Amino acid sequence: MEKSIETIWKEGFLKNEALVAPKLNDLYNQKSIHIVDKFRRMYKINITAVLIFSIIVLPLSYFTNMPYMGIPMSILFSVVVFFSIKFKNKLDRIETSNNSYLYLSSFNNWVKEMVTFNTKMSRYLYPFVFLSMVMGFWFGSFGGDIPGEVFVNSLLENYPNMYLVFGIPLLMIAGAIFMITILAFFGGRIGNWDINLVYGGIIRKLDRMMSEMEDLRASS
Repeated sequence: MEKSIETIWKEGFLKNEALVAPKLNDLYNQKSIHIVDKFRRMYKINITAVLIFSIIVLPLSYFTNMPYMGIPMSILFSVVVFFSIKFKNKLDRIETSNNSYLYLSSFNNWVKEMVTFNTKMSRYLYPFVFLSMVMGFWFGSFGGDIPGEVFVNSLLENYPNMYLVFGIPLLMIAGAIFMITILAFFGGRIGNWDINLVYGGIIRKLDRMMSEMEDLRASS
């Protein structure tokens, strides 16, 4: 009795030495390589985009008179690029295997590690971005009047009894702390949303293939 396509595929996929269905085996090997290569290209483009932003934010902040925002933002995104390159190097070290399952398993573990790290980093990244923007608007350009102090002085004219802490209205400090807390709490979710927006399609396809492979291995 002839073997079904499913049986042939199981034997050809699950056993590297199997010669039952080399064409089908090669097909799924190519699918695995295609997913990883597509993700690698998109990840490289994303790193390049962040690197470009970390460079152009400096002259951009100078021309908009907000260097106190541009300098910390440039440093922040340079750090993001540094860790992204480290993860890219790990991805590049994943060896192409004749066994599609092992190859995709290695890639899947890398994705989980990258997402976990991104979640943790996002809890600090977004509050830092917020503080950088506040510093940019508060201190303005190098030299001259400080916009934040000018703003506070104008408030004091209307509210002379306003309570200040180090020359800053207590209400503004409380609002800043509240925003930082919110961004730190939801930072991981925002980071995951960002990853899903860029790589969601590939990750979902990876999950489907891994699920199919696990089912086939369990039923073999």
